[in-house]
Amino acid sequence: MGNARTWQAVPVPRSPEQIQQEIDAARESLAATLDQLVYRSSPKRLQAEAKVRVQHFLTTPAGQAAMAAAGLLVTFVVVQKVRHRNR
Repeated sequence: MGNARTWQAVPVPRSPEQIQQEIDAARESLAATLDQLVYRSSPKRLQAEAKVRVQHFLTTPAGQAAMAAAGLLVTFVVVQKVRHRNR
C-alpha cells in the first residue's frame, strides 16, 4: 500500500499559462453549453416546432379523424345547449 498513487486530473506542476489556458477552455465550453440550453428552451422555437408538428398531424388520417370527432362533439354540445335553452 505504500506504492498507492493519488489520482490527479492534470499532471503537476503546471505553469500559470497552462492554468489560464485550462480556465479559458472551460469558459468556452460552458459558454457553448449555455448557448445550446438557450436555443433548446427558446419559447419561439418551441412554439414554431409544435405548430409544424400539429399541422403535420392534421394531414394524417388519424389527425383528420380526430378533427372530425372534435367537430361532432362540438356540434352535439351546441345542439344540446340550444335544445335545453328553449325548454
